[in-house]
Amino acid sequence: MNSFPGPGRLLTAASFVLGSALAAAAQTPDASTAPVRGQVLDGSTNSPVPGAVVRWLSAPTTAATTDDQGSFSLARPMGSDARLIINFLGYLPDTVQAPGSSYLRIPLRRSAELGEVTVEGRAPSYSGLTPTNTQVITSRDLTKSACCNLAESFETNASVEVSTTDAVSGAKQIQLLGLDGAYSLLTIDNQPALRGLASPYRLGYLAGPWIESIDIIKGMGSVVNGYESISGQVNVRLKEPDKAERLLFNAYGNDLGKFDINLNLATPISKKVSTALLLHTDHLGRRVDRNQDGFLDLPLATQYNLFNKWKYLSGKGLVMEVGVGALRETRQGGQLGYREENPGGFYGTTQETNRYTGYAKTSYTWPGRPYQSLGLMLSGTDHDFTSRYGVRTYDGTQRTGQATLLFQSIIGTTAHTYRAGLSFLHDDYREVYKTGFTYPTETPAQRYAREHRNRLEQVPGAFAEYTYQNSRNLTVVGGLRLDRHNLYGWYLTPRLNVKYDPAKNTVLRLAAGRGFRTANPIAENSGMLVSSREFVISPVLRPETAWNVGGSFTQYFNAFGRPGTFITDYYHTEFQNQVVTDPYTNPEQLIITNLDVTGGRSYSRSFQAEVQVEPVKGLHAKAAYKYLDVKTTYNGELLPKVLTPRHRLFLNLGYATAFDKWRADFTVQGFGKRPLAHAPGGEGHLHGSGESTLSFAPRYALLNTQLTRAFKRFEVYAGVENLTNYRQRNPIQGAYAPFGPDFDAAMIWGPIYGRMTYAGLRFTIN
Repeated sequence: MNSFPGPGRLLTAASFVLGSALAAAAQTPDASTAPVRGQVLDGSTNSPVPGAVVRWLSAPTTAATTDDQGSFSLARPMGSDARLIINFLGYLPDTVQAPGSSYLRIPLRRSAELGEVTVEGRAPSYSGLTPTNTQVITSRDLTKSACCNLAESFETNASVEVSTTDAVSGAKQIQLLGLDGAYSLLTIDNQPALRGLASPYRLGYLAGPWIESIDIIKGMGSVVNGYESISGQVNVRLKEPDKAERLLFNAYGNDLGKFDINLNLATPISKKVSTALLLHTDHLGRRVDRNQDGFLDLPLATQYNLFNKWKYLSGKGLVMEVGVGALRETRQGGQLGYREENPGGFYGTTQETNRYTGYAKTSYTWPGRPYQSLGLMLSGTDHDFTSRYGVRTYDGTQRTGQATLLFQSIIGTTAHTYRAGLSFLHDDYREVYKTGFTYPTETPAQRYAREHRNRLEQVPGAFAEYTYQNSRNLTVVGGLRLDRHNLYGWYLTPRLNVKYDPAKNTVLRLAAGRGFRTANPIAENSGMLVSSREFVISPVLRPETAWNVGGSFTQYFNAFGRPGTFITDYYHTEFQNQVVTDPYTNPEQLIITNLDVTGGRSYSRSFQAEVQVEPVKGLHAKAAYKYLDVKTTYNGELLPKVLTPRHRLFLNLGYATAFDKWRADFTVQGFGKRPLAHAPGGEGHLHGSGESTLSFAPRYALLNTQLTRAFKRFEVYAGVENLTNYRQRNPIQGAYAPFGPDFDAAMIWGPIYGRMTYAGLRFTIN
């Protein structure tokens, strides 16, 4: 049984007390103040209309979006006007009366076939409705850059950074609140995905044209999605079979010789069944060495990826969805002369991945009770890979099964809702890591134990989440889950999110909670394999646990006669235990061990301020500043995390002409100095000297731009990334002798191949 520190007990107790107090207040309200509930239907087919926006005429900022069943619940504002406005693309807007507490069924009439549409406004990218600090990247935002895969989907936002792990393998990772992507929960359609051994290359496993939108949630999210989230959640919403374009074709190519081809097909099979087939392939077969260091700037790579979704809507409360996916990817990097079939003494890296996924979701909503539902979510993954880094080999398999049973209902009125359920996680990890060297003193059993890392995790759990929403300006979400880990015992995970609107266009949020996860030290540090550093891994690694506390302030305003948004947030993450990767103490080694229990500390402090305005019609501008203070105790000394810049600036300008015929986007990202580890072959950090003896990468800026021309059914686009052709000098230390003691391709802080131009075509049939 794990013990909890003082802050943990206080937060848990506060959650229980607050939840009990609010639940005790759940009495039958006066009809004039109770939230209004209802369902939006297609007037001709009587089928639900998900995604419709419901607003009060007297308080348009108070809005709700209908769910998959077309249902909504909307807090009633003060005042006597009880008229609702309902809007959805393809339907005529409607205004209805919402007196009393009766349940509303609102049929919408389809509009005539739409021609060209002028977009008069768009929803703010920062939601004013959710209790969590959520930024939404829409499918339109994704077209502002090349966006061939998930890694390139974050180029026009300031919250998430994408970095390259090394100068050879081409792997990328995200950072949220200054912490590596492993600490943020990545979900697909709100189901945990692409975790564990998939982390080194997972950002390349989702094609950009597959994505409908991305939700970036900072701080603690819902306990329903599990216990692994520490810094936040990135939820990717894939195209829905019943809403996606009938056909979407995207072709992309760049001057490095890479091309991407995507084909999305969606069609209704009947009135109740629809399906979508998502296809993707990319290929880079050209050997590029622009900096002339003898190494490929990008690895040769080929990927085949498909995903098939089926959806069933009974029209009587039952919804079923099934999806299957398959991926195969090969990569080859290293020196120009390296060939996998005949290395010939050259240094090279190879990766081969085969991945299969499947899921099934079933939900039932009680007739006449749209607030009450029961859902079952099942998913399974088989992830298998082999890889080589010079003389080292790293192979692994991960077989994962997840199940969640979820019940949702209300306590008296829709002002008090709750969700409760059971979950089970099965993770079977099999890893083989060979250094290419043998030690004459070790026995075969000792060698097997050194080279094989097998772990079986089985985690049953239970969770409950209570939501209070008054009729005016307060939402409180308190959650608690209890999990029994077969290797590490019981873990309690409390979460609390509070949203308060002190004024009409002002939103305050508070988030606090705890998360834990088991680390995969080799997969999560695969970039360090492209160096001469020896991995020294503690034989007993404890789970990582951390508290995250923070909040945000959002102000919606009018500037230049048009809506604008200002948001600032601060989050503090404090680790109770962390699997610390120490690149400072010994440059010949990468020491991976637990956080020192006697005075060791690891934390992340993140501050961000952002403003979004439309100074003239059609021109959207957003600018942001981010400050990160991320430090960990290494060998008794508190030092900044390697390769994490303390300051970051961001600017994005997007202009669209009438009817979106022309679109232009321009993005500037400025990065401050970031600490570097000492290169192998030299002396390590002089402990006790602080940051003064550390090496720092210089400040620099990246400029990207894109121009798009839209026609009736297709778009053509062209762009330039890294407009100024900025490059990191000597990204590979010791490139002349990659098998020598001073080889290091892991200290990557800037672009490697310089300027890159691209062009593409999108063809759509709705």
